[in-house]
Amino acid sequence: MTDYYVNRNAQRNGDHEVHKDGCQYMPANNFYLGNYSNCRDAVKEAKKTYSQSNGCYTCCRECHTG
Repeated sequence: MTDYYVNRNAQRNGDHEVHKDGCQYMPANNFYLGNYSNCRDAVKEAKKTYSQSNGCYTCCRECHTG
């Protein structure tokens, strides 16, 4: 299980990136999503707040859609 966070600030394309705890690209302005066994559940949770959420390319690559 891992702690996941979502960036409160959108990327240029409108995505709010989901990061694993400890990701080198996790911003300071983030929102704690919870403790999950995979990034898919974390992104699903993030979409409840930010409908356009996406996994970080670096730490959640399997949930990154481009």
